[in-house]
Amino acid sequence: MEIRLTLLEEKNIVKELFIKEWNSDIMISKNQKHFVENLESIIAVVDKEIIGLLTFNIINKQAEIVSLDSFNEGKGIGTKLLDFTLNYFKNLYLDRIWLITSNDNCHAIRFYQKRGWKMVNIHFNAIEEARLLKPQIPMFGYDGIPILHEIEFEYSL
Repeated sequence: MEIRLTLLEEKNIVKELFIKEWNSDIMISKNQKHFVENLESIIAVVDKEIIGLLTFNIINKQAEIVSLDSFNEGKGIGTKLLDFTLNYFKNLYLDRIWLITSNDNCHAIRFYQKRGWKMVNIHFNAIEEARLLKPQIPMFGYDGIPILHEIEFEYSL
């Protein structure tokens, strides 16, 4: 498995994968629209096939991980993408590394906490506002849990 920054010529493939996974070319966090074509990305590749994708945005020395997708769960792809990204961020001397997940995503909540991320904020009812910007966000998520809140995590290097 090769983990690396996305090449310019791979941007369209990344956009297609993002849309397939998220039903849109945008992601919302803290009432901010993120267009996939404006995000930087890191991919996991095996035999020229992208098997994992992490997107991020850096503004004012703060890095936000916008999405993390493993297209073959349970193989360590997400962990490897995250480790590569955090190592990449170390060299940028950032002030803050953070991400948002939704309250229904219990798998992600466990995943990040097991890897040293700290839950720093819950943005109650933030998903209602996010649906105004991205109506494709479903009302119910994993295990039928209503999608209501954004949970903010932070990582210290």
